[in-house]
Amino acid sequence: MRPFFYGVLLVTSTAACGISTQQEVQMGTEYAAQINQELPIVQDAEVNRYVNVLGDSIARLADNRGIDYTFYVVNAHEINAFAVPGGFIYVNRGLIDRTQNLSQLAGVLGHEIGHVVRRHSVQQMEKAQGANIGLVLGCTLINICGSQAANAAIQIGGSALFAKFGRDDEREADQEAIANVVRAKIHPRGIPEMFEILLAERTTNPSGVEGWFSTHPGEEDRVRETQATIAKIDPAILATLTTNTSNFAAFKARVRALPAPPPPRQQ
Repeated sequence: MRPFFYGVLLVTSTAACGISTQQEVQMGTEYAAQINQELPIVQDAEVNRYVNVLGDSIARLADNRGIDYTFYVVNAHEINAFAVPGGFIYVNRGLIDRTQNLSQLAGVLGHEIGHVVRRHSVQQMEKAQGANIGLVLGCTLINICGSQAANAAIQIGGSALFAKFGRDDEREADQEAIANVVRAKIHPRGIPEMFEILLAERTTNPSGVEGWFSTHPGEEDRVRETQATIAKIDPAILATLTTNTSNFAAFKARVRALPAPPPPRQQ
């Protein structure tokens, strides 16, 4: 682990002059290493293989700027997913459990890839004061501040720094998601379908989706907007795209059989 002041200096210097893709990947690698020490990352080889093959099939056809993406499943029942700069994508098993077909999980991954493609986290960093953003990184990722709020964000797999985007950023990521999954020969209907699943769950189990809705605003509008975009795609093209596979069903069953998530850390 590198000392905290390294992270402050790195982010301060890059924020002052604009963050290059190389710097973005370097920062993301540092942050992902810290996140992976804090979160209960699933170690099952087959689960990891599947999510990385699926994610890579989408990311390699996106405008990835030469970034090599890595995908992680977090052993947490809470529903969430987030992207770290440099192409590190995290999805909670709680979200996977709610999916009903391949296209829905692919849509989530395509959306988070879209945040990296559009550099939404990097843009936030570039707008922030370097020292302040470094302090947030230290508190949230390295746990140097001992903040219960920061620790809770890490434990449920939804680091506030990397997860909270405005509605415009979310809409841009949605549009990227549609383009990303279509290029990967996967049907984009899973994107609005996933929104509808989570909206329905909000009425029956609001605490389970609280993290998702706090970091992915505007779901009601986004259902309509993504449906409208999909309606503009040639039906002949949509008819050739995959919605589900038997391999996805096997993947879901393996995720369901994972050991129970660890209890939240006591502060």
